Amino acid sequence: MSLRFLVLITLISLGACSTLPPKQPDNICAIFEQYPSWHDAALETRERWGAPVHIPMAIMYQESRFVHDAQPPMDYFLWIIPIGRASDAYGYPQAKDAVWGEYQEEAGAWFASRDDFDDAIDFIGWYMNRSAKRNNVSKWDPKHQYLNYHEGHGGYRRGSYKSKSWLIGVSNKVQARAERYSQQYWGCKDKLDTSWF
Repeated sequence: MSLRFLVLITLISLGACSTLPPKQPDNICAIFEQYPSWHDAALETRERWGAPVHIPMAIMYQESRFVHDAQPPMDYFLWIIPIGRASDAYGYPQAKDAVWGEYQEEAGAWFASRDDFDDAIDFIGWYMNRSAKRNNVSKWDPKHQYLNYHEGHGGYRRGSYKSKSWLIGVSNKVQARAERYSQQYWGCKDKLDTSWF
């Protein structure tokens, strides 16, 4: 009986550690009011990598809808037998194992986790900084930053996205969300900065 109780308490504790997606994901001010530590992390990412606050947030929304343990859907054989996922992308940033490993090494983030918001937004900022250096894409250009993020730097250079009309559509959505987040953020950033005590 006591072992079952311990297992139950452990499962409840682990579940409590998970952060639920924001209640109002379309409003960056509401997101940061609900999770002030996310605003702190976004500001740290801006300071470290030069990534404007609203763009990593728009990319993260597109990738995971702010679900901490998001994964690609499972593929099935004959609609019944699970055969694995299409990709090893995981967490808030939907980062794949290989590029996450590069981030950990280059950024010195050895203990970073893809299901930790602070680490995830730092990763996106790091990737945006890489895109600026490797492909000369402005950190203020959400559409082309997202295309780099989705296709990889080599794929972007080759123009792999040009034959994917669906992806162009998605990148336009990221741009629109980033613009909306930017307008919202300029209206509440001073309040967010002074609300800390």
